Amino acid sequence: MTSMYDKLIFNLSTEGSEGISLPENDVPDFDFRHGLAEELLRKTDPGLPSVAEPEVVRHFISLSLKNHHIDRGFYPLGSCTMKYNPKINEDLARLDGFVAAHPHFPDSLVQGTLSLLFELQDMLREIAGMDAVTLQPAAGAHGEFTALLMIRAYHNHQKRSPMKIILPDSAHGTNPASVAMAGYEVVQIKSNPEGRVDIDQLARHCNDNLAAFMLTNPNTLGLFESEIQKIAHLVHGAGGLLYMDGANLNALLGITRPGDMGFDVVHFNMHKTFSTPHGGGGPGAGALGVKSNLEPFLPIPIVARKQDRKGTDYFFQDYKRPLSIGKVHSFFGNIGNLVRAYCYIRNLGAAGLSEVSETAIINATYLREKLKSRFELFFKGETMHEFVLSGNKQKARGIKTLDIAKRILDFGIHAPTVYFPLIVPEALMIEPTETESKASLDNFIKIMFQIDDEIDTDPENILSAPHDTPVSRLNEALAAREPDISYQE
Repeated sequence: MTSMYDKLIFNLSTEGSEGISLPENDVPDFDFRHGLAEELLRKTDPGLPSVAEPEVVRHFISLSLKNHHIDRGFYPLGSCTMKYNPKINEDLARLDGFVAAHPHFPDSLVQGTLSLLFELQDMLREIAGMDAVTLQPAAGAHGEFTALLMIRAYHNHQKRSPMKIILPDSAHGTNPASVAMAGYEVVQIKSNPEGRVDIDQLARHCNDNLAAFMLTNPNTLGLFESEIQKIAHLVHGAGGLLYMDGANLNALLGITRPGDMGFDVVHFNMHKTFSTPHGGGGPGAGALGVKSNLEPFLPIPIVARKQDRKGTDYFFQDYKRPLSIGKVHSFFGNIGNLVRAYCYIRNLGAAGLSEVSETAIINATYLREKLKSRFELFFKGETMHEFVLSGNKQKARGIKTLDIAKRILDFGIHAPTVYFPLIVPEALMIEPTETESKASLDNFIKIMFQIDDEIDTDPENILSAPHDTPVSRLNEALAAREPDISYQE
């Protein structure tokens, strides 16, 4: 049923209504126009709506209920925090000592925060099997770019200037973008028939011009690169470095470590693996773990520890790093995200982190085994935390993957990632995460089977979906190019 509060707030405006009450103004009158150029002054009052306070509240509550989020329903499109994040982490990140601290406070006034960050660096170092960690980068892609600047600095320090970065064709889109931004040349190699790195192709590009190989493990198909040690040997033998995109680290916690596989550097999507809802594009944090060969080039500052004259630990921001690539973030980083990650790791502990990955793998495997009876499993290897189906069978019957995604919305479930990775036709990438119950997974399976049945019994119902969302199917290309933002009735 449509409510009056489903309208735009401008449509609720009634002349004379007020949504606020303020005390009597005790500030002397002042002409704020004084000194401003005439062309900068308004000729008319701003067109703000006049709406009573209860109606303002109801309007925004109505808007909030239109959003799909993890507290409303299943969100099977990946570990990009589309999973339950403990609310206690939110409370702790909002403690006055964290949120009221000014970035210019001296280290002596933020010892609690610096102590937490130092411990977080140490925990991440252990989790990834690395030698040092920086918490500065603001997101995964920012971590990639920072790592590439460090790789360049490393090679320059070695009096070398290789210019090629190898990527598999299943790579995340941020990988080639980061490579191009860093001034390197992208070399893409095709996956082998099993969906993993083609070792022979990789070997052909391992020469003096190789700066690094960027690899996600497990890859975007959810497949673990079982020949990773051979890959590391090839890359290192050519003088290159091995970089791990840590977007899928939640499949490895407590099971194996990037450093033990031979990686020289890995970024952590703190806002994915270790709590913090970041729907809508932020906030994020993309810490980097490095081996000792890259440690001198970490951005400044690094949180370090020393003892004062009384033998008490004192934490400080270390700027005295002559080989550093410099700062990559204003002040220190997204502290709120880092506090949440610290709380998440401390709350779960080593055994809990292992259970996160084990459960993510179990949930994904369960869904894959159930859904592959109806949807094509393009690469048939044992997947880990996520898997990719193909809608080829459904497309042959007149329904594309996009149509399926739209129909899923009618059941109160967000659609999975579609049409990625690009090497799978009509791709449906499904990642249930570790936080979904078996009942939730069974419900999703039932819905997917029902949609597959509808292809034969009622295809128009799919092609016209979604039916139960605030707006039905849009011309997405037109909506992006010519959005209608008017508020007329």
